[in-house]
Amino acid sequence: MMTRTWLITGISSGFGRCLTEQLLASGQNVIGTVRRLDAVEDLQKEYRKKLDVHVLDVRDREALRALIDTSFGGHKIDVLISNAGYGLFGAAEEVSDSDVDAVLATNLVGSIDLIRFAIPHFRKQGFGRIIQISSYGGQVAYPGNSLYHASKFGIEGFCESVAQEVAPFGIGMTIVEPGGARTDFRYRSAHVAQLTKAYEGTPTHAFLKMLDKNNGLAVGDPNKMAARIIETVNMPQAPLRLVLGSQALAATIETLENRLKDFRTQTEVARSTDIE
Repeated sequence: MMTRTWLITGISSGFGRCLTEQLLASGQNVIGTVRRLDAVEDLQKEYRKKLDVHVLDVRDREALRALIDTSFGGHKIDVLISNAGYGLFGAAEEVSDSDVDAVLATNLVGSIDLIRFAIPHFRKQGFGRIIQISSYGGQVAYPGNSLYHASKFGIEGFCESVAQEVAPFGIGMTIVEPGGARTDFRYRSAHVAQLTKAYEGTPTHAFLKMLDKNNGLAVGDPNKMAARIIETVNMPQAPLRLVLGSQALAATIETLENRLKDFRTQTEVARSTDIE
């Protein structure tokens, strides 16, 4: 693989960490963001010349803009990976105002701003790849995850539109939709709302079983998923959406087929609203 420079948000754990480790081990250059420097102290010591780490909260718009401008000012960035984010679990009425603001600011607005700020630099370069880490939860919705799904459905719509806007400038886009993986995302960093008794015993609180390691770990291997993500950069025609995990793909296909089936029953109703 040719040597490239990758800018990745959220490299302290999960997919961000796996991606960074694999890229550095293969001789790539990484500019990474973290919330705490000590989380990647080991990587900094081992890859001092290849890893440039910055403390960043993607919700800080001006700090994010400054980081992008500074990074592109000192390097040609080949690949941008928008990875920072977290899960939020709980019924819509259980999540607090601050929960809503925080998850949308991080998963949705932060990702939007990151990509917006990078596009002018990629356009001037005449090349670049944008990889947005989403989830199969950007296509498939489950109870107890409404705000998380709102952030992922939202970023996927944004990216699908932007992909068409930037294609004439030699900029590619891939939306990554992983299924369940053995990362901190599910077992440590996920935030659970203040739960109420009203939803006990209903499908809305089924996620509590998923978050309990005693009920079995997720089947997805984050290192294998990271490797598949990296491979897309060398593809002449990378997919707009990359689904990772057999369960995720099966659930996505079933959801889309059901959606199409429902749409196809509405032909006459849709036509009835046209001007004759």
